[in-house]
Amino acid sequence: MNGISKTLNDMTLVERASLLDTVADALEATAEEAEGEGDARFVANSICVANTIRGLSGDLTPRDLHAVELLLEQGIMLVHQFSNRAKTNGVVH
Repeated sequence: MNGISKTLNDMTLVERASLLDTVADALEATAEEAEGEGDARFVANSICVANTIRGLSGDLTPRDLHAVELLLEQGIMLVHQFSNRAKTNGVVH
């Protein structure tokens, strides 16, 4: 990565939208992988967070930034948890 990291407050609308799309895309990709493993609960959680993030991306106002920040944290943690969990052999409900 080049440059210094920015907070959501410091980002332009285009940068914020790009970040939201990136996290939502990662959640959707992880949900697809989880679906292949039979983890329906993880699929549902990931898709719900991704859809909520996508729903907010068009109407971001400064007062929404705290909520967006929390959703981004949750989304990133879901992807992280999935990538670092022990793989199961059976279907998870």
